[in-house]
Amino acid sequence: MALILFAIVITVGAYVLVTLGKTGKTPPGVGGFVAVIVAAYVVAQLVVIRFAPGADPVLLPTAAVLAGLGYAIIYRLDTGLAAEQLAWLLLSLALFVLVLVAVRDYRALDAYTYTIGLVGLGALLLPIAPGIGETINGARRWVRLGPVSFQPSEIAKVIIVIFLASYLSARKKLLAVATRRIGPLRFPEPRYLGPLFVAWFASLAVLFMEKDLGSSLLFFGIFVVMLWTATGRGSYLVLGLILFVIGATVGYLLFQHVQDRVLIWFHALDPRYLPGKSYQLAQGEFAMATGGIGGTGLGLGHPGLIPFAATDFVYAAIGEELGLFGAVGVLLLYVVLAARGLRAPLLREDGFAKLLASGLTPVIALQTFIIVGGIIRVIPLTAITLPTVSYGGSSLVANFVLLALLVRVSSPPPKRAPAAPGRSP
Repeated sequence: MALILFAIVITVGAYVLVTLGKTGKTPPGVGGFVAVIVAAYVVAQLVVIRFAPGADPVLLPTAAVLAGLGYAIIYRLDTGLAAEQLAWLLLSLALFVLVLVAVRDYRALDAYTYTIGLVGLGALLLPIAPGIGETINGARRWVRLGPVSFQPSEIAKVIIVIFLASYLSARKKLLAVATRRIGPLRFPEPRYLGPLFVAWFASLAVLFMEKDLGSSLLFFGIFVVMLWTATGRGSYLVLGLILFVIGATVGYLLFQHVQDRVLIWFHALDPRYLPGKSYQLAQGEFAMATGGIGGTGLGLGHPGLIPFAATDFVYAAIGEELGLFGAVGVLLLYVVLAARGLRAPLLREDGFAKLLASGLTPVIALQTFIIVGGIIRVIPLTAITLPTVSYGGSSLVANFVLLALLVRVSSPPPKRAPAAPGRSP
């Protein structure tokens, strides 16, 4: 509870500082904002204490700090978007509570392997459905139902991780037995490699039909990591890397927007491309350079000059106003989430828990690496959100549902009643 209260102080402090930087005055509705934030987070923490005793105490407060900093930056950029983000945050916390209350034992999810898998695949491919799928900025990853639009791939990533954890938990021994040799590497029977190729084709389908490079990379990376975790065989990492290179090459040859991403990765500051293709990436670099070591101060920079700063480039806005210290601090918060998420299953005996946490945690880590790596030009830029920080209801909801599952795995499961005499357990 002390940690969650500290996270609330950071959230409110960032919000007040942003408003002071913009207007020179304390925000008029700060009292109501404080009351809403305190009530939401305290209730969520009390639910964790009540329904997940013994759970990791760091996960929710860390996510709260990230969400609070994200809200402050979004408010600094667009007060209208900030109001929507606050509403999505409250909904996300409500779903966080709902998941903890509804899923008392994470092992119950292991009984619906293929049902969960079909739901996840359907959500992943939903944007290509005619009539409801919507293309924005070259990627067809949105679904519009009346006035509401969302990205089903965000919640699909959580559902697919649950499916993979259940599937791999039941078959990890078969996948770990290597009977075929290709050079220095050993692989299992080809029929057991089917899931890897299915994941490869699914990621290519996302890339080809939805033109969503970031999501395809994220889904395939999660599967390879989980497969390696389940079997402990490095050959899967090698094969996964080979398949990734093949898929990336095919995507580069077929799609102009992928070629453009690679082009501006190498030539972001080239005057030939600055007026058009590389303007966003260049402005992000200029913003972080302006921030320097200590930053310009919350509300005192010009992150609004970066196109789509509240979504794709919120990390560059943080780098400008909080400087190198603030930008590294945000990355360290993600390191804390990753470390605590991977620590969660160490005390559990069942393989499903280990694989579930080992799949949910890389979702956060890989997604952070993909977007931050693109902004600082470690890898080509892909349009993907910074978890719990960027503006976006779909992403925020999915990440708090993911967080609830990690909290549930970190809590000791209830003891199951012994089977009746003469009946199998």
